[in-house]
Amino acid sequence: MNLSIIIPLLNEQESLPELHSWIVKVMKENNFSYEVIFIDDGSTDNSWKTIEQLSAENPNVKGIRFLRNYGKSQALHAGFAKAQGDVIITMDADLQDSPDEIPGLFSMITIDNYDLVSGWKKKRYDSVVSKNLPSKLFNWAARKTSGVQLNDFNCGLKAYKNIVVKNVEVSGEMHRYIPVLAKNAGFGNIGEKVVIHQARKYGSTKFGMERFINGFLDLITIWFISKFGKRPMHLFGALGVVMFLIGFLSAGYIGIMKLYKIYTHEDAILVTNNPWFYIALTTMIIGTQLFLAGFLGEIILRTKNNEERYKISKELNL
Repeated sequence: MNLSIIIPLLNEQESLPELHSWIVKVMKENNFSYEVIFIDDGSTDNSWKTIEQLSAENPNVKGIRFLRNYGKSQALHAGFAKAQGDVIITMDADLQDSPDEIPGLFSMITIDNYDLVSGWKKKRYDSVVSKNLPSKLFNWAARKTSGVQLNDFNCGLKAYKNIVVKNVEVSGEMHRYIPVLAKNAGFGNIGEKVVIHQARKYGSTKFGMERFINGFLDLITIWFISKFGKRPMHLFGALGVVMFLIGFLSAGYIGIMKLYKIYTHEDAILVTNNPWFYIALTTMIIGTQLFLAGFLGEIILRTKNNEERYKISKELNL
């Protein structure tokens, strides 16, 4: 099978028939063998009923329905697990991503041999204040932090080799950072393609300004995980040792000063009245706690079990 097209969605019943027809047209024009996997992330409208109808008409249409809304990352994770194509395309269901871009993305994976190609919506039809400016700031921070030089991390239109999606773990709200996860997993040949961005035709966006706040928090998380996720003791243990040494040296300073004053018969103040006593005590306690945090992190890392992150209520053709 050439292509797996994975489309996560939430309350997009109006756009699904048009999107499906558009995809089928592109597939026939390019003679692709394909599957389309719709992941209904807990829609409350008739999205699932529409997917069932499309599946009855077209055996290449497959579906996954979550029991409730779990988020885009979980939807992509479920789609990646089921995808059988040599090349996997992800796109949004709101018709803002154009299926006409699929052949170009496909050729960049198969001919140019990229591991991953990310779309870049260079010309956008979103609000400048609510989306464009925050998005530019977010993408700048993501480039500086991750080292992956993409202009549009948030673009849902991406193409992957099958081996990439089978070896990246998408969890939480990390769907924005799949290129970073891929790079950390050893797939460093990452490309970018300018793609058409279309104005939303039906409904309203499911994302607000909070997604950029969450995005920055996730960026910090993924930076930490990429640096110390497999070796938490290297961070917490090192900080703990430094803090403990500061406390130990401060305690030594207090002791030396006390002995000096006794030796010179000067009036010695109580140890508890010396501010260095509290500096020593505090830093030694913090150092011990940091060291224990690193130690516990190592234990958890080695004993954790893979937990179920979402529950599927129905599947179609899978």
